[in-house]
Amino acid sequence: MTHLDIDITRKDYRKGAPSRSGVPVIENLRISVRSCEFVALVGASGCGKTTLLNLVAGLDQDYTGAIRCGLKPRLGYVFQNPRLLPWRTVRENIELALPPDHDSGYVDHLFEVVGLKDAQALYPERLSVGMSRRAALVRAFAVNPDLLLMDEPLVSLDPPTARRIRELIVRLWRERPHTVLFVTHDLSEAVELADRLVFLSSSPARVLADIPIETPREQRNAGHLEDFKQRLRESYTELLTLL
Repeated sequence: MTHLDIDITRKDYRKGAPSRSGVPVIENLRISVRSCEFVALVGASGCGKTTLLNLVAGLDQDYTGAIRCGLKPRLGYVFQNPRLLPWRTVRENIELALPPDHDSGYVDHLFEVVGLKDAQALYPERLSVGMSRRAALVRAFAVNPDLLLMDEPLVSLDPPTARRIRELIVRLWRERPHTVLFVTHDLSEAVELADRLVFLSSSPARVLADIPIETPREQRNAGHLEDFKQRLRESYTELLTLL
């Protein structure tokens, strides 16, 4: 189980050499995520959400502060771009991310759940955008992560495809619960998926509000979303630009 504590005093965007002073992208940002909790980070495009995920993943260590998430948790990362190698088949792309002793049966199960059972031998150029994103989900879940980072995995999808993939994400997460940080600028998407919403400001990113969602996922419909938005408008006037 992975409990995640994020305490970033400052992260700068630097032009030129790292030693040069930069513009703060994240400042005085603190978030605590319980084990197996699904937390959505909501904010406008360009507010620093992707930068934050990269810090958590250890891809960028140029910041002041501390990020604690247990002893070497297995990490899954779903990027905005599926990042499938074009010279390898879908199955080969997934297996590149796995240890030699991985559970092939679980990988087979994932392909079946996401509807790509018959597409494993295809090369990425043969996949639609939706299929590519489902393949990226398989790759992330196949490592059986303790911590899963998801960076706007549904961007650019048509509404029906996005809804199907949201349902797949919830199904796979419930099968093997783990801690999730899900980045989005789509409030409807966040409300449908998450246990908590953390709203981030822009320039630099700080926590504007940290709000739990008590309603069970099965009861989150369009009416619930509108009621939720109205409560946010009444209680958190600083969020109005995000709603």
